[in-house]
Amino acid sequence: MVPTLYLHWTATGYHWIRPGHYHAIVGGDGRVHRLHDYSIDLTAHTWRRNSNSVALACACMGGQPDPWDQPPTDAQLEGLCNEAATILIDWGLEADQVRIERVMTHAEAASNRDGRQPHDNYGPVIWGGSGERWDLFQLERNGAIDGGDQLRNRIRQRMHLPLEHEPLSFRGGTSIDVRGDAFSVVIDETGRSWAPAGELLERYEIDYVWDLSQRRLLVAAGDVVPTFRDDAVQAEVGWPLVDMTLKTDQAPVILRGILREERVWCRVVEFAEEFGISMQFNSVVLQERRGG
Repeated sequence: MVPTLYLHWTATGYHWIRPGHYHAIVGGDGRVHRLHDYSIDLTAHTWRRNSNSVALACACMGGQPDPWDQPPTDAQLEGLCNEAATILIDWGLEADQVRIERVMTHAEAASNRDGRQPHDNYGPVIWGGSGERWDLFQLERNGAIDGGDQLRNRIRQRMHLPLEHEPLSFRGGTSIDVRGDAFSVVIDETGRSWAPAGELLERYEIDYVWDLSQRRLLVAAGDVVPTFRDDAVQAEVGWPLVDMTLKTDQAPVILRGILREERVWCRVVEFAEEFGISMQFNSVVLQERRGG
């Protein structure tokens, strides 16, 4: 059965990125932080609706005493809808299937607006609820109360016209030292080095399983604590994204890579930082100029 997608806000500042509640959080700048694999259930995002579901949230609405001092930004809503569209396409859904039964705001879920009655109405007062949850009921201060409809429309539009980004280009390769032996890497257009994630894991004797159906690497590394870094790979790289997740019940995302040449590639420095691997950089040395 296809899961249900729930859309939230965190009632925090724009930089609040924490695992445990939501599968992904969109920061104020629109960057999407995948925190848990989308195939697993989390237990604390939408009351009595946590099974067979995925929760996306915007980090916002944490203004004190007025939540609207930190409203959802345009970039956040764009990132939220783009990520939702990507998920729904991955699930095999068409744009005309984006209905309230499949994609809901927390305000709508709290008020049972999909016709199900799994709980009392704790949504917006105007919908007969207690007012406890009203996530994305409105998208701007004093705005229309059809936030859910607006977001579903935007998601449908993105599914009709999938976002296409120019693929990150690679300009050549080099060799680095990994545990005393030469190891081949490629350099992207920004100067960052990438390597096949599986080969790096094998070099450090870390067990993993490649799950093609979920496009993820399941990694058995009990001593790794994900940092959920701000500069994680985003959809703008233009390659299919791959999540590297820990083999635990909540499947936290260690880092994100890309699917290129039928292999999973990750950024080398990011891999080292996430797995606690010490690094040494050789500085460039300019010597004497000859002649002239």
